[in-house]
Amino acid sequence: MRLSRLLRRLGGKRGDTLAPGASYSLFGEILDWMLAPLLFLWPISIILTYDVATHIANQPYDQALADQVRAISRQIRSSADGGISVDLSASASRLLRSDTEDTVYYQIVSPQGRLLAGDPEVPAPETSELRAGEIHFHDADIQGEGIRVASLLVEPGPAVSGLVTVQVAETRNKRSSLSSRIVSGVLLPQFAIIPLAVLLVWFGLSRGIAPLGELQGLIRARRPGDLSPIAPGSVPEEVRPLIVAFNDMMERLDTLLHAQQHFIADAAHQMRTPLAGLKMQIELAAQERDPEQIRAAMQRALSGADRAARLINQLLSLARADASSENVHSFAEVDLIALVREIVAASVPLALRSGLDIGVEAGSETLLLQGNDILLGELVSNLVDNAIQYTPAGGQITVSVSRQPAGILLAVVDNGPGIAAAERERVFQRFYRIMGARSGGSGLGLAIVSEVAEIHGATVTLADNPAGRGLRVEVLFPLHGTGTEGEPATYAS
Repeated sequence: MRLSRLLRRLGGKRGDTLAPGASYSLFGEILDWMLAPLLFLWPISIILTYDVATHIANQPYDQALADQVRAISRQIRSSADGGISVDLSASASRLLRSDTEDTVYYQIVSPQGRLLAGDPEVPAPETSELRAGEIHFHDADIQGEGIRVASLLVEPGPAVSGLVTVQVAETRNKRSSLSSRIVSGVLLPQFAIIPLAVLLVWFGLSRGIAPLGELQGLIRARRPGDLSPIAPGSVPEEVRPLIVAFNDMMERLDTLLHAQQHFIADAAHQMRTPLAGLKMQIELAAQERDPEQIRAAMQRALSGADRAARLINQLLSLARADASSENVHSFAEVDLIALVREIVAASVPLALRSGLDIGVEAGSETLLLQGNDILLGELVSNLVDNAIQYTPAGGQITVSVSRQPAGILLAVVDNGPGIAAAERERVFQRFYRIMGARSGGSGLGLAIVSEVAEIHGATVTLADNPAGRGLRVEVLFPLHGTGTEGEPATYAS
């Protein structure tokens, strides 16, 4: 199965990977890449071995053919009248025919092409390849059987013009037998060596990846809360980058867990104050007999319950924003102007009770954000709530949405006490409250705004109210920014 997958990879496009969720073994993967070349190269090795064996087998038998050709050429005589004779004794002829494994042929042809002696069925050589006094070897067929031929051009004498062609040929039985023995001698040990090599590779890989098993046991043996780093020097060099990345992940996880623990501790501390006040007011109301005092105590208890409910809602909003930072919420088109109008309309009763004038400034066009409507709603709500809390009676709050060259700008302006320049960096920290502030806020509003803005690739800026006393909070959503999903954070239409 692994080898077939390897073959598909070799034949596939560059960058192809396994299907998501498909399991595979690193041990098997390495073994495949080591054995697959062996399986591909072994047939090539057999072919090359056979070619080399054939060449080796030809050498001694070609030398014997060459000796026979020279011996026959020495028996050629020429006469004064230009005649040519061959003095080949009967014993010499019998010697040529004495091979028990192969059939031997010989042929002597005059310069005019007349057969002087020997076997007529020996095919004539290519004369263009022959040189006088040089032996030429070539392969041919006689009646469908392969033969090896040695040819030689001989000068019979000064009285004869032209060259006599002498050829000796034999079938290839001895050569084939010798080359087969050579191939067998080379390949047969391989049948024992290759399985042994596979076993050694298997054993070597098992020993090689054993540190991975030890590392696995080391990680499994850890206590659940142990996030300490693993010493990179204790693992093989090839695994070291993985361990460095693992340690980095553990460090980030440890930081996250400490932040969560700190957040839970702060949240518990913040919840203790309104709940204690609520309990105290209820106890006072239970001890009172005067209806007016009971009503006042219950009113204070109701205010404390409102503060506790608001704190819980803000904690839930912050937890939701934290979850969005780790697990991407789905983004969609959000009409920012419609969202702002809806939230401001819901805040009008609270603003009227506080004696505040609140309004929205936005054009008639539709400004769309690519974002999460729930989180954007939390951002706008916290900005508006902060402005209502910190603006004294008779004040004015303006929420505006406009298109800017750099993006879409959301601004909330009030004429409250504002925030000193030295405090503007710290107010985005969770549970941080400005000393001397008259409002009993939780210190989470701007932290939530900062978290949601970061998720949407936006920037938050605090500035003085240009019209005078107060604060101006600007949230700029860039047109070409990148949101959490890797898509454009905003666009306008």
